[in-house]
Amino acid sequence: MGTNSSPDETGNTRPAVALIAGPTASGKSGLAVRYAHWLEKRGQRAVIVNADSAQVYADLAVLSARPSAGEMGGIDHLLFGYIDGAEACSAARWAADARAEIAAAHLAGALPILVGGTGLYIQTLLHGIAPIPPIDPAIRDAVRAMPVDQTYAALKLEDAASAARLNAADTTRVARALEIIRSTGQPIAHWQARKEGGIVERITLHPLVLRPPRDWLLERCDRRFAAMLGAGALAEVETLLTRHLSPDLPVMRAIGVPEVARLLRGEIDRAQCLAQGQLATRQYAKRQYTWFRNQPPADWKVLEKPLSDSFDVHFDILF
Repeated sequence: MGTNSSPDETGNTRPAVALIAGPTASGKSGLAVRYAHWLEKRGQRAVIVNADSAQVYADLAVLSARPSAGEMGGIDHLLFGYIDGAEACSAARWAADARAEIAAAHLAGALPILVGGTGLYIQTLLHGIAPIPPIDPAIRDAVRAMPVDQTYAALKLEDAASAARLNAADTTRVARALEIIRSTGQPIAHWQARKEGGIVERITLHPLVLRPPRDWLLERCDRRFAAMLGAGALAEVETLLTRHLSPDLPVMRAIGVPEVARLLRGEIDRAQCLAQGQLATRQYAKRQYTWFRNQPPADWKVLEKPLSDSFDVHFDILF
């Protein structure tokens, strides 16, 4: 793919968007920069657009593995570290920001390269989001105060289709479905069928999913978290703690932040922090791995080989 537009299956030209997705530590950021340089040598400018929910926060340069200026390689990186940790970035907000950056890149003749591992963000951008009205706070509080078994039993009575689709142990989604039917009078499926804002029909998407061997990926997760502890993670979390932010904010629940916070408070020692942070990272990577194995369409290209600086990537084949 050497231009910022490509013909679709009907022969019409639609602006192109590349996507490099996959679990944490799979090598997405480095591959995106190499791809952008490969394009520039062929006369096509490219920009990289973040699609990682942790890397949006200004407060998480180290623990989100945000690319450094050197790692960016002179390529414009957009939507990285642009939101203050005191705010909670939703998938809808990020998708709106990403749509604007993609449109601006196309106007400038550049190819947007989406890079990230947050499946909800990617899905929302491509396929839109259900226009669910705000949930009545009283209903939300009442549902969340219910015992888990009662919540699922109530959902079976009030929205049997959602109950049949959901696992009773998936307490978050069960509660969400019950809140929606009680607050709006319509089941969640009613709103999901009315998704809006997706761009997939207006672009030609060139997706690539990185799905390297699990053992290789998990070992990289361990090494990376260990490196973070020695490269500013403690100072980063210490600064966050001085802000006295709500523990419910995404920035305070990001991988590594609770573990380092416990170390700083003297609740655990450094070895325990390392072990806990590595475990949390591996668990997160496994969840992402499963998502990218099961959710993307069958025609999305998949790269299963482990990446390294010496790996010979044939971008003309991949994209």
